[in-house]
Amino acid sequence: MKILITPRSFALISKNPMEMLEEKGYEIIKNETGKPLNNKEMSVLIEDVDGIIIGIDDLNAGIIKQAHNLKVISKYGVGVDNIDIKAATTQEIVVTNTPKANIDAVADLTFALMLALARRIPEADRETKVGNWKKFIGTSVWRKKLGVIGLGKIGRQVVKRARGFEMEILCYDIIQDEEFARQFGVGYVDLETLLKESDYITIHTPLNNATKGMIGYKELEMINENTFLINTSRGGIIDEKALYNALKNNKIKGAALDAYEKEPLENSPLMELENVIMTSHNGAYTKEAINNMGIQAAQNLIDVLEGREPENRIN
Repeated sequence: MKILITPRSFALISKNPMEMLEEKGYEIIKNETGKPLNNKEMSVLIEDVDGIIIGIDDLNAGIIKQAHNLKVISKYGVGVDNIDIKAATTQEIVVTNTPKANIDAVADLTFALMLALARRIPEADRETKVGNWKKFIGTSVWRKKLGVIGLGKIGRQVVKRARGFEMEILCYDIIQDEEFARQFGVGYVDLETLLKESDYITIHTPLNNATKGMIGYKELEMINENTFLINTSRGGIIDEKALYNALKNNKIKGAALDAYEKEPLENSPLMELENVIMTSHNGAYTKEAINNMGIQAAQNLIDVLEGREPENRIN
């Protein structure tokens, strides 16, 4: 069987994920472009493969329709917004993901970005390196109010870290886990209350029709001018034009972003601003998470091709 692997970090830390596939005798095709495949490149490579391990590359209905032999799409990561699930299901293609592999990595980055915003670490770093011995007045995280949008696997890990800082935690989620809320002192509120009352707001929801653009001009107007906004989930949840306007006019204190409406990021006006920290979708990029994602993605693919039910099936 022929397998296409598009993520550049697949088997980067350990050979185990690749060895799992090679032991099965699969013919392996790798993404050699150094970037996510565009639609033309994907259309050529996917035509006769039996399985694909995919990162953030676009798998729309048109491309999936050309994949005549495709039996499984194994997402290397959690979010499947880049995959047309309906088209895959119509063609009886199984879609899987790796929801447990990078939970701690993303939660760690979320808190790192929160602290970097609060203490203005990127600004201090830049000035110190050019010889300017400046003092930067930051903001405390200790015992401040944290608003968590989406209390899923990653959101819960962020809450656990926040408890170490004795933060008061507000949460907005359409599904409420009362037991977890009681255990960790989480207060469920509506989105408007969370936006108005939080000192720090962090987003941990999937990108879908309900969440696309959920933080736009109206929502950003509700946020206090001393509040920081962090997004390590998916681009498109925040309206980037609205965010630029809010940051440019100091309607919110600052923002930290690890995901964007269009990736790789090119010529975004957000790049011009001092009060935003921008990273290149690095949430899952720890040695541990990369290895876990590779092993889980490979196992999901193998299970489907060998006729077993995969652990993490989407459709």
